[in-house]
Amino acid sequence: MAGDGSRTMVFVHGWPDTWRLWERQVAHFAPRGFRCVRFTLPGFDIRRPRRGHSLDEVTGFIARVIDAVSPAEPVVLVVHDWGCLYGYQVALAHPQRVAAVVGIDIADAQSAAFRRSLTLRSAAMAAGYQLWLTLAWRIAGLGATRLADRMTRWMAHTMGCRSDPADIGACMNYPYDITWTGSHGGFRGRLLKLDAAALPWPMFYAWGTAKPFMFHSGEWVQQLSAQPRHRAMPFDCGHWVMRSRADAFNAAVERWLEATLPAR
Repeated sequence: MAGDGSRTMVFVHGWPDTWRLWERQVAHFAPRGFRCVRFTLPGFDIRRPRRGHSLDEVTGFIARVIDAVSPAEPVVLVVHDWGCLYGYQVALAHPQRVAAVVGIDIADAQSAAFRRSLTLRSAAMAAGYQLWLTLAWRIAGLGATRLADRMTRWMAHTMGCRSDPADIGACMNYPYDITWTGSHGGFRGRLLKLDAAALPWPMFYAWGTAKPFMFHSGEWVQQLSAQPRHRAMPFDCGHWVMRSRADAFNAAVERWLEATLPAR
């Protein structure tokens, strides 16, 4: 935890990252009146035994963190990649615990509108990298951890992730296995809908445009942008907006929070 302000920001990373992803955001917001809380998702620490975690386990963990660090006041939830899927579920299930959500690069990726927005090429690309990571997860389960870790690090580098390879391993791939095999209770039929027209909290959505395909539908962004309390902002970069465009992203989020949250 960093900062001692009156508002709390909780940061949730995705694949293939750890709590270290948010260094530039903590450096920006901690001196500006925010308590910044970050952690590594369950199962994503390669120094711990390999274990997959169900949707309920991960969302329950995030909810407990929020309750522990800010028991009396709602938090600003900042999420990226798989952190979006898990974080949105927590925020939708417990809207009274969330003052605002900052989502990065993943929105309605589970919706029918998103699936309709994919071309055959982009659908094949998405399936390709996800199945590769699912395979790496399974190979690690057979004992070939070194091979599985190399597969995972290669894919991370190929996709533009510049996190320390020493922090990346196949143990992080269990969400892809859940997606494609239904392991650990699955996701199908269990996710609350991220309806841009009826969100219970204000939302800032940022995404990188320099990618083969987006992780949201145009319809969803239009619905979000139509409401004054929300903000949708593209950035000329790839998937890791908070790193590639850290200064611009931090400044935009700060301005939006100042205009959106009630003064204290």
